[in-house]
Amino acid sequence: MESDVWRCLNLDTPLSANSRVDFFRRASNNPPMPRPDAVRRVKSYSAADGYVYQYYFFEGNRAKRHGSLGGEFTYMVSADRRSAFPFKIFVMQSALDAWAKQNGRQLSSSEEYAVAKMRLFQAFDEGSVQAPPEGQQPGEVLVDDSNLEELLGQLGI
Repeated sequence: MESDVWRCLNLDTPLSANSRVDFFRRASNNPPMPRPDAVRRVKSYSAADGYVYQYYFFEGNRAKRHGSLGGEFTYMVSADRRSAFPFKIFVMQSALDAWAKQNGRQLSSSEEYAVAKMRLFQAFDEGSVQAPPEGQQPGEVLVDDSNLEELLGQLGI
């Protein structure tokens, strides 16, 4: 009579289509650790009115606004160096597609990120970056057909 351990270790027995190998997990006395937050590089921007903002890139996602697809870039912004709030830039896919058709190539993901960042700087200069009232959605500005070419021009693209 073979032991269960020997049957698991017997390499001479061919495996069938329904064979499987189970590894028994030992109980650990160490609880799983949460993933550490990413270290963010905080940058400063001096707006046209002389106000200095601190900001860092938080995340980028593909999203939908009013039925239009695009890229959503979220920045965390501080106007007082004590508290930060989210501010979003939405780059409309229709504007990117129109530019690609006109220029014979798609913008790279790095170029799309750069356009969003230039739009953030423009929003700083316009004074439209404000902390949302408590419980409200974060502020947002768009990159669309009306401003994409200008933003790309500032980047030399």
